Amino acid sequence: MAKWPNVPAVYGWLSLDRRGNWLLKGERVVNPGIAAFFGRNYGHDHQGRWFFQNGPQRVYVSLDYTPHIYRITATPDSTLTLTSHSGAAVTAIHAAYIDETGHLLLDTDLGVGLVHDADLEMLVPRFSRPGARQPGDAALAATLDALQAGEQVALELDVSGTARIAVRPIRAALVPERFGFIARPVQPAGQEECY
Repeated sequence: MAKWPNVPAVYGWLSLDRRGNWLLKGERVVNPGIAAFFGRNYGHDHQGRWFFQNGPQRVYVSLDYTPHIYRITATPDSTLTLTSHSGAAVTAIHAAYIDETGHLLLDTDLGVGLVHDADLEMLVPRFSRPGARQPGDAALAATLDALQAGEQVALELDVSGTARIAVRPIRAALVPERFGFIARPVQPAGQEECY
């Protein structure tokens, strides 16, 4: 990197959609090797901008929602294990949120992430009311509706069989500020543009 100290950063080329797909200039990256390379070199700076480090150059990522998209990698009766779209494994789940559109977000040791929509059904048996068994379908639907409406209701997510975390409401527009990231990094004024 010392050879190229002034390589301009790239903005607006790379994005991450809500299903964990990398998009390069709007086109989905379908090569698994390239997608894995992006994931291995994915990080963030002190300003909360997420990027792909390409040698001496940073390629900033526009996020459709959150910096991570989580996939579930465990069976329903075991400890909830997750992997980020980047390939990194989650080692701790700190909090759970439902936004106004019904998306489930988890705050983990890697950062906040959206649970992939294809995996949500696997989580249904893990929801319960404090001190009670799993609610029936109608009661769970009503509770999720209340959370989507922004109400504080009693719902927990079983993350290990012995540990449960409260599920709280959150507004999607507040997620970047709440979790300290910039969803759409823009090139600073006066900085050289990379084409």
